[in-house]
Amino acid sequence: MNVPELLRISGGYWHSCTIHAGVKLDVFSVLAGTPMTAQELAHHLQVDTRSLEMLLNALTAMALLEKREEHFLTTTFSAIHLNRDSPDYIGHIILHHHNLVEGWGKLDQAVQQGGPVRSRSTQDPDGSERENFLMGMFNLASMLAPHIAANVDLQGRRRLLDLGGGPGTYAIHFCKYNPDLSAVIYDLPTTRPFAEQTVQRFALGDRIVFHGRNILHDPIDAAFDVVWVSHLLHAHGPEACETIIAKAAAALHPGGLLLIQEFLLDDNRAAPLQPALFSLNMLIGTPSGQSYSQGEVAHMLAAAGMVDIRRLPIKLPNGAGIMAGVRPNGPG
Repeated sequence: MNVPELLRISGGYWHSCTIHAGVKLDVFSVLAGTPMTAQELAHHLQVDTRSLEMLLNALTAMALLEKREEHFLTTTFSAIHLNRDSPDYIGHIILHHHNLVEGWGKLDQAVQQGGPVRSRSTQDPDGSERENFLMGMFNLASMLAPHIAANVDLQGRRRLLDLGGGPGTYAIHFCKYNPDLSAVIYDLPTTRPFAEQTVQRFALGDRIVFHGRNILHDPIDAAFDVVWVSHLLHAHGPEACETIIAKAAAALHPGGLLLIQEFLLDDNRAAPLQPALFSLNMLIGTPSGQSYSQGEVAHMLAAAGMVDIRRLPIKLPNGAGIMAGVRPNGPG
């Protein structure tokens, strides 16, 4: 670390907020179809011309737009990933990041008071923040799920539970990769529209169903060969995590496989960087959520009676990993 690097990190939010503004104003979708001057685009978006031109110039300097004389247009990259009409649009996760900015600005307060400072969903009257969260999770999972589904052996297993599955991205890709597999997405009832729309988009409505339930309080009323739990534990404290894992284990047939994907800290909790930062994100936004270490997740699996506990040798970005355990065939 040196002073220039420290200052670059400290001012990094300038870059992120510029991208957030571009996505929120949807400039990339408009410019993907037709190059425009700042004045033409300002008229289309009903915003101030001078201010918009500053934003467009900054996005050009960040290589997310091109400028030809006075006309702006998307790059190949931004036309693919930041245009709402593209199947590879990832703007939802960027807008979710935007929704987190206010809370991160109060991180010092969260540390002082030991609890969340972020606005909750009750202050999301039109549901847009929840949509950005759920579809943002779909954006991220869509990048990883094909790789994971291809590298997790589910041969001979017929029924999968995607516990806290949100829009069902992993259920979809596990079913796509395993033609004999069916799945249940288990999440809050408010998630149903997003999940069912996503499942129908992949034409898997005959193999994947949605059950609207509260994971902590409602029973899981069927037996499964596989339970998949992806990025769910970090939203809860240790006691709730133990409950979730115990319920997931109880939902398995003997010999069934429990898989948990999380941002996993080293056992000293000081690395990798992304899980350490994500713990702060949970501090800001949840009463007791945090990142967990590989050893902590292994201990929870053992407490739920799982055997053959291990981390799968699948390389994933940002400190993520997949822990596995098997429900014993015999009693105990």
